[in-house]
Amino acid sequence: MALMLGVLPMAALLAQTRFDWHASTHISAGTGTFAPYYIASNSDGLLTQGRTFLERAGIEVAPVEGRRFSWGAGFEGVADIASRAGYERWNFDLGRLTVENRRPALAWIQQLWGEARWRSIFLTAGMKSNDRSLFDSTLGLGDIVLSRNARPVPQVRIGFRDFVTVPLTRNWLRIRGEIAYGKFTDSGWLEDHYNYADHFLTTGVWFHYKSIYFSSREDKPFVGMFGFQHAAQFGGYQEYWRDGMMVHADGSGVRLKDFFDIFVPLRNGSGHTLGDQNYYNGNHLGSWDIRLSYRHASAGSFQLYAQLPWEDGSGIGKLNGWDGVWGARWEPASGALTGVEVAYLDFTNQSGPIHWAPGDHDGVDIPDQATGSDDYYNNYFYDGWANYGMALGTPFLRSPIYNRNGYLRFTDNRVRGFQMGVSGAGGALSWRGLLSWRRSWGTPYIPRTDRKDAFCAMGEIVWAAPRIKGLTLKGQLALDAGSLYQAGMGLMLSAEYRGSFNTGRR
Repeated sequence: MALMLGVLPMAALLAQTRFDWHASTHISAGTGTFAPYYIASNSDGLLTQGRTFLERAGIEVAPVEGRRFSWGAGFEGVADIASRAGYERWNFDLGRLTVENRRPALAWIQQLWGEARWRSIFLTAGMKSNDRSLFDSTLGLGDIVLSRNARPVPQVRIGFRDFVTVPLTRNWLRIRGEIAYGKFTDSGWLEDHYNYADHFLTTGVWFHYKSIYFSSREDKPFVGMFGFQHAAQFGGYQEYWRDGMMVHADGSGVRLKDFFDIFVPLRNGSGHTLGDQNYYNGNHLGSWDIRLSYRHASAGSFQLYAQLPWEDGSGIGKLNGWDGVWGARWEPASGALTGVEVAYLDFTNQSGPIHWAPGDHDGVDIPDQATGSDDYYNNYFYDGWANYGMALGTPFLRSPIYNRNGYLRFTDNRVRGFQMGVSGAGGALSWRGLLSWRRSWGTPYIPRTDRKDAFCAMGEIVWAAPRIKGLTLKGQLALDAGSLYQAGMGLMLSAEYRGSFNTGRR
């Protein structure tokens, strides 16, 4: 009887539900070990290898708009046959480094989530592709904190669905914010790609994120937005290896107190590692975000924006020069052209080359400190700011998956470059073009003796079949030139079908 009482309400709920589903096939082939930059980047970490045959399918129940309370859920699975890439790893039988081939798993769960909404508040649990960024357009560089470049991290996230009015401001001040905690699931990937010969490996890492934004009235021609993002890695276990022998281990699991400490980082943290105790628990990074918008009835909308990165107090205080992403976007009100975006990225300052802090030297009386050499996306305890080898932030910084020597951190974060994107549409066709150039000087701690350059380009055409509703065909042609990535070309073709069905009125 108790079981029936529980099943009947669920059956009644599902009897009033709309299901949206999709299925797609992706085929990519190129001349390099890895897919060209623009095929691999900002694609949820799916198309990384030089040759890939990938099937992707999912189904979801979307929350109903306009209701005080609604719910949703989704699932997406991937089946993949891809080419291999060779990585250096210590051969314990031979006692030396050898090359071992690695490729993505044959199948995995890409998304699995549930969501509840009450008025303007949402609560999401599980793995869901990041759709919350204000700086993750299809023509831009990708959000420098959390973009669509990597697989989603399992997490619980709560916040405002969109901007809501601050009381007593007559709608002139609006606010949006959210908080998330989660845990990385890529420990197995890291263990398979680490070389076990030098540096370190960190697994079992936890995830934290929060953001808060303030905006003026969105129904006016001029709109200003300002806010910040804060992300962190905490917990985890670190192992140092030298030529096949583990020489040092550190770290532990997490306690309830760690979740509070990571939310409001305080000096002299309570973590288990020496770095946590001398500085702050975990690895912190974030950005100050600014966006100015203007909407004109006949000319369209214009945006100027900036994302200014920080890794510690020096960056928060904007002591890192012109480091940041500076961009402009135009969306015409009419015509075949739908968008133009130009972005410039400069990460060459990083608060200067000197890091001299009291916690670095036991028993040494240091009257002052210089917390420079920020080393964006890297940390002394944690592997790079990535998930399954792909950067969680902008892909403009070369991701660790490309390090075939088994090094798990970012090798090129002192970067300067630009990107331009153009899109258009007409009838059943839409198109997009991307072009970028960048130059890298390595990292603040490991500078390159010879600078590396990359020139990347991509053209995309999408056709929505007018006689087969829900069917979309896409083609991308991309090329990489220069020394930062392997030079070559690649082609990606995909076919996707989207549909829906109702089990009753919801």
